Amino acid sequence: MDDKFLCGMLLGVLGGAVLATKSAKTRQMVRDGEEQIKQKVEEMSKSSKKNNQE
Repeated sequence: MDDKFLCGMLLGVLGGAVLATKSAKTRQMVRDGEEQIKQKVEEMSKSSKKNNQE
């Protein structure tokens, strides 16, 4: 990959991390997103188990 692209990605990730640690609203959005992902994974695993049992 291009070095400039990788540097840009790294700076973006670091900037986002700094923003998330400084902003309570952003932290709450991240927590909500994580919770939604966990729920979806649980639903998928439950439906997968049901399909395997049938």
